[in-house]
Amino acid sequence: MQELIAAIDLGSNSFRLQVGRIVNNQIYPLDGLKEPVRLAAGLSPEKWLDMAAQQRGVAALQRFHERLAGFSAGAVRAVATNTLRVAKNAPDFLIRAEAALGFPIEVIAGREEARLIYVGVAHTLPDPHRQQLVVDIGGGSTEFIIGKSFEPLMLESLYMGCVGYSLSYFPDGRVEKRGMKEAELAARRELQAIAHAYREVGWELAVGSSGSAKALAEILEQNGLSNGGITRDGLEKLKTLLLRAGNINALELSGLKGDRLPVLLGGLAIMSAVFKEFGLDRMVFSEGALRLGVLYDLLGRYHHADLRDATVNAFTSRYRVDMRQAEQVADTACYFLEQLDPQAAEPDHLDRRFLRWAALLHEIGISVAHSSYHKHSAYILANADMPGFSRMDQGRLARIVLAHRGKLERVAAIDPGSSDWLLIACLRLAVVIHRARDKRGLPPVKIAREGRGFSVNTAAGWLQKLPLTAAALEEEQRQWLSVGRGLFIRSAAVRPAAAA
Repeated sequence: MQELIAAIDLGSNSFRLQVGRIVNNQIYPLDGLKEPVRLAAGLSPEKWLDMAAQQRGVAALQRFHERLAGFSAGAVRAVATNTLRVAKNAPDFLIRAEAALGFPIEVIAGREEARLIYVGVAHTLPDPHRQQLVVDIGGGSTEFIIGKSFEPLMLESLYMGCVGYSLSYFPDGRVEKRGMKEAELAARRELQAIAHAYREVGWELAVGSSGSAKALAEILEQNGLSNGGITRDGLEKLKTLLLRAGNINALELSGLKGDRLPVLLGGLAIMSAVFKEFGLDRMVFSEGALRLGVLYDLLGRYHHADLRDATVNAFTSRYRVDMRQAEQVADTACYFLEQLDPQAAEPDHLDRRFLRWAALLHEIGISVAHSSYHKHSAYILANADMPGFSRMDQGRLARIVLAHRGKLERVAAIDPGSSDWLLIACLRLAVVIHRARDKRGLPPVKIAREGRGFSVNTAAGWLQKLPLTAAALEEEQRQWLSVGRGLFIRSAAVRPAAAA
């Protein structure tokens, strides 16, 4: 079997596209593109992304679009990192970015970014079974992972990156002792929050990944400043050379590439702080990075080993979900969705998967308090670390779960054309029908779209035997009217008995 898949990393410094070929469940990099967009350089102190940076990003994605011609939606995954996590106008940019790329873009949380980085690095190491510290200095954030084999043990993402530090402490490429000292101290203050815990766990090997680590390793090795990889002594020698030159543009060194010049100083300051706070003497470089991790994560989904399923199972266990009830609600909700959208009968249909995940997780908030538990459930889903889920995935789950009971006005802002309304209708009806928590099974109920709302048709006499369910459905009608959608409850007529 040979298939092509692609990963796009919308980083704070560079946008990168990696195409990989699947051969016997392994990924072989086939092609790659890199665009030095410098997205973080366009982020104002108030966290607004300027138009120039947006235009650079859109132009890069248009070029990626040409390379991805012929790829199916399931074979491409695009993820965005720190700058688009914090930019207040990120949603507006993402609309333009997705139109340019031609594929959806997920904004991932810091720890999810760290997990994917580790997956990528672990697949490139000669002995991944050793316990290793992985440090990935990005444009807007730096990720720290301790892992063994292919499993991360500790994950952190700190808000410090080579673009921001270069702009703040080394304006116009100037290198001064004061600026270098202040940059290192700022990074060390950030690192102090995690360094002790990481040193307690320990590691056998320190690994650097992504652009800053690669640039530093190449400069140190090619100029005889280290005898392999990144070393503490080599970093100090490089700082001495830079301070003597006074400006990075005045320094001529082998391996110093033009596209890294604007951000090298910030990366050097952060790396020096990492070496000091973590007590490192040497670090090796790995070509594995976020985009390779995304490819391997995509490979898992491709072969029906989706980490999101494992995460949902872990949450149901952690929050002691009543699985008999959750499975019953999930089965009924999916049964309704198939009636509204016959394509959702496919197990891998994305709306079906989200509905099932939401149904399995809708009661996790009971672990906090039964009162308003749907709000607690939604809060957990929106804010917890959920490996495999992007922040947008989590936001969608949280909206569906928040809307599974109570006032629909809370989610009235959902796009009128969004399929989320179908999922919410299916989940709300399933929860109402199974409120008694008995073994009722699939109900004799048919649901269909009717105008902007839905019609619910029940078997003859079924609701007469269930007055609590009938009353709940009447309340449901009021809730759907509050958001301008009808819910029409009809019961099949009782056929008269045949004459004797």
